[in-house]
Amino acid sequence: MSTATMGFSRGHVEVLMFLRDRTAVIFTFAFPAMLLLLFGTIFGDQYTDAGVSASNVFSASMIAYGILSTAFVTMGAGLAMDREDGTLKRLHGTPITATSYVLGKLILVFALSVAEVILLVGVGALVFDMPLPDASHWLTFTWLFLLSVITCSLLGMAVSGIVKHARTAGAILNVPVVALQFISGVFIYPVTQLPSWLINVAAIFPVKWMAQGFRYVFLPDVMKDQEPAGQWELGRIALVLGAWCVIGLVLCLLTFRWSRDK
Repeated sequence: MSTATMGFSRGHVEVLMFLRDRTAVIFTFAFPAMLLLLFGTIFGDQYTDAGVSASNVFSASMIAYGILSTAFVTMGAGLAMDREDGTLKRLHGTPITATSYVLGKLILVFALSVAEVILLVGVGALVFDMPLPDASHWLTFTWLFLLSVITCSLLGMAVSGIVKHARTAGAILNVPVVALQFISGVFIYPVTQLPSWLINVAAIFPVKWMAQGFRYVFLPDVMKDQEPAGQWELGRIALVLGAWCVIGLVLCLLTFRWSRDK
């Protein structure tokens, strides 16, 4: 079979295995939605200077968190588990290639990210009356979503190389996830409330640009005044996420191994 065929076959297996773990299904999807409900309810009666409710702002920003937690953590923890329980080592003895295995994982992460985003957008629209964007913004949403998923997946795969034991993967991977949410304008908005040096640190990482991009998609154009640069910077968002895709790919090539002893 071709690499693509083996990859799609592996992806089908990955999705089935995930769906059979009800605990993983519930917590993967429920946690970001629960946070959105909490933040949206607590701060829902507050409005920005542009007249947009805080719940709508959180609804747009939390999409970035949903993708990061789903793609980064799922990929990193899944790869660490496969390496520790010998799944990767056994697969290495079959015709499947590393590219096919990674493609299978990407299919799983893509499917989960689509479902997560649908859930978060649904909560934002149905619970907090977040307006859905027009056709041109959906086009931006498409490339932003794809770049975000690829970036987070590759980085999760790369970071899994430093995870010594699968049981600690969740704790290790969630540390940067939670920290980046606070400094990137997901849990704290507007991000200009933070010290300027912290904003500059957040600008190095992809989460800040992901959240900013999704706010462009779902919020009125006047909200760009609330961003650190006073504009949406779509070109810069694409460049930063594209650069992190390349960085993530290079790190994956350097760190990927079939077993813990290699």
